[in-house]
Amino acid sequence: MLLANDNWKIPPVHPSISKEQVHVWCACLEQRESRIQQLESILSDEEQCRAQRFYFQKDRDHFIVARGVLRDILCRYLNRQAEQLNFCYNEYGKPMLAKNFGGLSFNVSHSGNVAIYAVTCGREVGIDVEQIRADFAEEPIAKRFFSPAEVAVFSDLAAHEKKEAFFCCWTRKEAFIKATGKGVSFGLDNFDVSLAPDKPAALLSVKGDKKEAARWSLRNLDIQPDYKAALAVKGHDWRLQSWQWQSVEKNTAFTKETNMSNSDFLLNSKLIEKRQA
Repeated sequence: MLLANDNWKIPPVHPSISKEQVHVWCACLEQRESRIQQLESILSDEEQCRAQRFYFQKDRDHFIVARGVLRDILCRYLNRQAEQLNFCYNEYGKPMLAKNFGGLSFNVSHSGNVAIYAVTCGREVGIDVEQIRADFAEEPIAKRFFSPAEVAVFSDLAAHEKKEAFFCCWTRKEAFIKATGKGVSFGLDNFDVSLAPDKPAALLSVKGDKKEAARWSLRNLDIQPDYKAALAVKGHDWRLQSWQWQSVEKNTAFTKETNMSNSDFLLNSKLIEKRQA
């Protein structure tokens, strides 16, 4: 199932990334049961335990797919098996690879049926996606979470512009605070982003440092009409590549002997090992 538009390409089997590139991946969280089982088989024991804590099956499946796809994506860059990947978290809860695999960094966000992933090499990155809800894009919520300057711009917009502007602002702020590594501890009112529909995505100012905003770039990500997404990256000397994640049998070369892709063979082998354990 393809979620994104034509700007999101089918990735190479073994993607590579340089410091001048930022890769963004989009994946559908709605997968068939056999695919969910395969993705679950490559999760760590801790991740599988976390999955079982979800009360609703849909939430459990979405967590499994989101984490399994993350492992699959990172394994493609690192040419390593999923069980070799271990994650750790900084003091604010931002996930990262426990081992420094060539400076590879990532960030993840999911909402509704969509998950998006940002991958970089040697630079900070944050990403956010939100499913648009008209009942959420209201001025009291904006006043609670936006900066005074952002609230002023939001209040002056025409009624038909406010829904889009709200989620533009929300995703840009989320992407930036995730990129800093501090999350909400950074302070949502300590910086301003653009939000007017006719203005490009931008970090306008950061309290206490007049030069900090100029060190970052923000960009909208076009996925589906009912979603908004944004990307925050340290620096401006980079180019974006957008990939559409697909299930492995659609994305890899098939072997002559088994008519099965190498990645799919590994996933199925891992699943069989789990069942026999």
